Amino acid sequence: MEPGLKLELVGIDLPAKVMNSADQKQILSAVYACPNGVYRMSPDIPDLVQTSNNVARVLIRNGEIEVLCLTRSSVDSEKTDLAQAITANFSNVQANVNLSGEYPGWTPAPESTIVRLMTDLYKEMYDAEPNVAACHAGLECGILGTNYPGMDMISFGPNIRGAHSPDEKVQISSVQKFWNYTCEALKRIPNATEE
Repeated sequence: MEPGLKLELVGIDLPAKVMNSADQKQILSAVYACPNGVYRMSPDIPDLVQTSNNVARVLIRNGEIEVLCLTRSSVDSEKTDLAQAITANFSNVQANVNLSGEYPGWTPAPESTIVRLMTDLYKEMYDAEPNVAACHAGLECGILGTNYPGMDMISFGPNIRGAHSPDEKVQISSVQKFWNYTCEALKRIPNATEE
């Protein structure tokens, strides 16, 4: 996978304080056993990750160990199950586990009325096939869907690169395009829902 990978080992002086070997083994085993990456693919949508966990950060300082994970899924029960498995893993090494920052999942509905309307409109306006895709990232649609069950929803927008990073940027030319697309969609949505 990494043909150009090079590793260099350099000797250093032993620090004044080090974690004892038994604790080292416990924390390394717990981090190693923590699910990281794809947990489950969608059974309904080809190539769509449905549930995953990212071991985002491991901090060891001032006698404390902190492991930060980002667990997400388009199916809330799967996210809860995975979070419980991670909790059990770290509880085995007597760690205190705090679950926070939850947002609800959003199960894609690729055959919905709004997806068909927006796909047809895009083809009509731009004489091209839109990139219709699903993702298991957190979107506002999950929050809206929790409060308005059954609402037909779609998420779309301009081209963004490097999302959620210091390098995040938007393609300016795509902003005007999606503004026009949104305005036209709003004119047609009332008619589509009456059918």
